[in-house]
Amino acid sequence: MTRSVYVTGIERGDGRQVVELGVMELLTRQVDRVGVFRPLVHANGPDRLFDLLRARYRLSQDPASGYGLGYAEAAGIQADGGTDELVSQLVRRFHEVAREYEVVLVLGTDFADTQLPDELSLNARLANEFGASVIPVVGAKGQHAESVQAEARNAHRAYAVLGCDILAMVVNRVAPEDRDAIDAQLRQQLPVPCYTLPDEAALAAPTVSQITRALGGTVLLGDEAGLARDALDFVFGGAMLPNLLGALTPGCLLVTPGDRADLVVGALAAHSAGTPPIAGVLLTLDERPADSVLTLASKLAPGTPVVSVVAGSFPTAGELFALEGKLSADTPRKAETALGLFERYADTGDLLARMSVARSGRVTPMMFEHDLLEQARAVRRRVVLPEGTEERVLRAADVLLRRDVCDLTLLGDVDVIVKKAADLGIDLAGTQIVDPATDELRQRFAERYAELRAHRGVTVELAYDVVADVNYFGTLMVDAGLADGMVSGSVHSTAATIRPAFEIIKTVTPSSSVSSVFFMCLADKVLVYGDCAVIPDPDAAQLADIAVQAAATAARFGVEPRIAMLSYSTGTSGSGADVDKVREATKLVRTARPELKIEGPIQYDAAVEPSVAATKLPESEVAGRATVLIFPDLNTGNNTYKAVQRSAGAVAVGPVMQGLRKPVNDLSRGALVQDIVNTVAITAVQAQGDGA
Repeated sequence: MTRSVYVTGIERGDGRQVVELGVMELLTRQVDRVGVFRPLVHANGPDRLFDLLRARYRLSQDPASGYGLGYAEAAGIQADGGTDELVSQLVRRFHEVAREYEVVLVLGTDFADTQLPDELSLNARLANEFGASVIPVVGAKGQHAESVQAEARNAHRAYAVLGCDILAMVVNRVAPEDRDAIDAQLRQQLPVPCYTLPDEAALAAPTVSQITRALGGTVLLGDEAGLARDALDFVFGGAMLPNLLGALTPGCLLVTPGDRADLVVGALAAHSAGTPPIAGVLLTLDERPADSVLTLASKLAPGTPVVSVVAGSFPTAGELFALEGKLSADTPRKAETALGLFERYADTGDLLARMSVARSGRVTPMMFEHDLLEQARAVRRRVVLPEGTEERVLRAADVLLRRDVCDLTLLGDVDVIVKKAADLGIDLAGTQIVDPATDELRQRFAERYAELRAHRGVTVELAYDVVADVNYFGTLMVDAGLADGMVSGSVHSTAATIRPAFEIIKTVTPSSSVSSVFFMCLADKVLVYGDCAVIPDPDAAQLADIAVQAAATAARFGVEPRIAMLSYSTGTSGSGADVDKVREATKLVRTARPELKIEGPIQYDAAVEPSVAATKLPESEVAGRATVLIFPDLNTGNNTYKAVQRSAGAVAVGPVMQGLRKPVNDLSRGALVQDIVNTVAITAVQAQGDGA
């Protein structure tokens, strides 16, 4: 029977989209077929949250099945046929969805201009009829602590009296200074878990794009990234420039008459200097600066939005203060912030256990990525990113910070990093930024590097120049314990990234090999491929070492290791130097690690396809079920992983380096933002263990 979770509230304005998004994240971590159903909508079609869930979690669900009825139609049915008739129709629509999915997330009614009496009771009855467990959400915006506690207890009582199976309560948008006290009280007062989420300014803040649409504005300057910035504050400019500069706040939107070119240029110059970075400029009265001013503005702060509206400052202010940020498919950064907030303050492990959702036998790429971030978050580690001025790295840092995955250190010219982050609308608060060229650590690291490389004739003077390189500096931070791991390579070669690690971090044991694996996330499982990036032609001992390391890496990330030592021959059917090398490596692994499940030599099809395995190696416990595939050389491994990635649509996560004392990982120079996020998370997880 389909297990369903019904997220509902008691009134409008509770911000429950944060909870709905967080619950969806948990469900998709467990199963790969999650449906979404909103019983009632204001228009005859799915709303913006459905669109966000569908886009973010790559749902194949037909949008037409995502809702039951429109509110107006529902009100008419209830008036004509009564509540029983309304509920009957909604239950029928729900079960049409439930039949197609393992789990259904139900999004309760929004309590906004619905023309339905006793909406709370309707949600409770629908949850019972759907067989769904309930998570009631109570909004606490603007309320004092005693009122919040009373409202939460009353909400629990209301849903409990109506017979609902209450999984947990969520109190949302609590004043940050009251959160800890309210949370402690409600944990004692309620018979079910209660998660207390503080009000988050970045979620309530509208983006510049949302403001532009709401006010019917015209974009004079700005790119997509600039328009996606959150307007955390509004500053109304009428004073002289020196006074205005003192009033600007980080993330504010400057609102000023369009004829005040001095304020526009001054504010953008302040943004360019990062003192402070602003969201943009909103010009009123339908006045626009001269083209020469706009040209100067575009050069001062490229990408920063300048928007013009027809209304004056006073009516514009009234509209601005009534706006609130909305989660939608167009605001992916808000979604990251919302998930980070939910995961930080809700006990997601306990909630998932209470939902009793059995994990699918299949492991999808999304499930693997969810687990990866959760593992990284569990034990906090610091990762240094030497390429701190690279846009993709900054965007990845933004995601990692919003999701609260790990601590970060960015290397590079501080002013350049701050300016680029400001231009991208990225808040680097709490992130360590270090310039290797000027930081006081440079002399200490020069002495350390000279000590390590004295046998090569490296002096302190020479080392002083070497350690100014960001990859050497980052590696020395890891060596000194100032960071737990390093990720580089988006603009550097593999050699430039890992050579410092060979010289400074070194291997787990003198005889260890440094190799790599890729996690190949297929549609229904995750395989581990090694070595596809480091050792061109490993000998039998190196191949055995790669296999043992790959098995350990697989186990660390939740993949049960069953090792296939790949060759063009299976079992005893072939001979030759290449087959003999694989056969010898297999023997070495069996001798050194008899507890490992390993088969070799074996062909790829016999390793992964049960029907082929049944013919070629019917008695093998690995054939047809292999999860760790070791290639005989770099040429075969690199080409195979790329072929599978492109032809099968697999998500390739890696390369993940193995064999170093501390984790240093290399990126492809074509790495996407999500690739960088995943690699940083992997590095943080590696740093949680003893060695890499």
